[in-house]
Amino acid sequence: MTGEPGAAPAGGTVAAPQPSVPPSPATTGVNGTVLATHAARARLLAVVLSLLGIQLTWLIAPAYACGCGAMVPDPATRIAVSDERSVLRWDGRQEQIVMRLTVDGDAEHAAWIMPVPHRATVRLGDAALFDQLAEAVAPVHRTRYHFWPENGEWPFDGRHLAGDAALPAPGGTGVGVVGRQRLGPFDVARLTATDPAALQDWLRDHGFSLPARLKTALRPYVDRHWEYVAVRLAPDTHGTALHGALDPLHLTFAADRPVYPMRLSRLATTPQSLGLYVLAAHRMETSGTIGGSPPDVLFAGRLGTHEGALGKLAAGTPYLTALTQSFPDPARILGDHELRRAAADTPVQQVIYEDELLRVAGIPAWSLTVGGTLAVVVAAAALVVVRRSRRPVTPPPPVAPPAPLG
Repeated sequence: MTGEPGAAPAGGTVAAPQPSVPPSPATTGVNGTVLATHAARARLLAVVLSLLGIQLTWLIAPAYACGCGAMVPDPATRIAVSDERSVLRWDGRQEQIVMRLTVDGDAEHAAWIMPVPHRATVRLGDAALFDQLAEAVAPVHRTRYHFWPENGEWPFDGRHLAGDAALPAPGGTGVGVVGRQRLGPFDVARLTATDPAALQDWLRDHGFSLPARLKTALRPYVDRHWEYVAVRLAPDTHGTALHGALDPLHLTFAADRPVYPMRLSRLATTPQSLGLYVLAAHRMETSGTIGGSPPDVLFAGRLGTHEGALGKLAAGTPYLTALTQSFPDPARILGDHELRRAAADTPVQQVIYEDELLRVAGIPAWSLTVGGTLAVVVAAAALVVVRRSRRPVTPPPPVAPPAPLG
């Protein structure tokens, strides 16, 4: 479902695909019905078990990277980022990024690395911000009426078919420590580095795990003299695996142009996705796809008056752009997302249509029309018959008597 620019409605009702099992054929006798029911249940169970296996595979798949940086679990443990949401605010001089990760797996500790172009300050964010944003960009629901019946509506609802029943859907040299702080469940270190190998050694010595191949990925940032925010996640209770939505982190740093770091996500071994809210003075867009699919604009528009976390963050940057992008092959990610002002502040709003059959006084309009048309045809035919029956019969002309003989 894609939003369309302007006030014109866009989008549609999209039903999520669900596994289905064909109805068992009609049988005679109790034994046949029981066997058909057991077969249908067996097929349904096989589909459910297959989907469950796929979901479990996704759950325990190692997440070496995410859209915000590099997620690194402890050795021999697994962690997956099941949801990542980020807000980027840029006022022309300063950039703020608020991110919240939802994680699953069996790791008790994990770490991620976030490169930033300038020195950053880090604090805990407000989780209510994301609820307010979700409400602000929520699609508009509208009703769309159709005249003719569609699949699932009488007489195409299948109720007349026998046996058709619905089934339920299933620090060292080269590293500088700017600061280190404890923020809720996070151990945050702000670092500088002139050598990726030295950065790797420092992180390892201070409880931050870092895969060897990440050293090469960090080289472009080292060459450009970027700094790093290293975050180690550890639950307050020992022996508790990281699970659920983590507290948001709020980063602030100077930026002459808005940028969202993505380069480290190329180390991911599974497809990645990015959901990004951008607050600025105007509508924003990415300067390229950086190796992913073209970004979709889910929402674009000026925010009204808001209280709380969203109102505070959006002050001075009233235009909100919500973007989403998928990366089927993370190894193709070329760099970081640089954002720029769009050509126009064209609004975009998603619309979800709820289709309903047009009715008049509770009766489908099509049936009234068809019935009325048939009634008119029958009445016209009857009128023709009546008129013909009442038409006077012209008597035959008189027959002259034959002339006399002789």
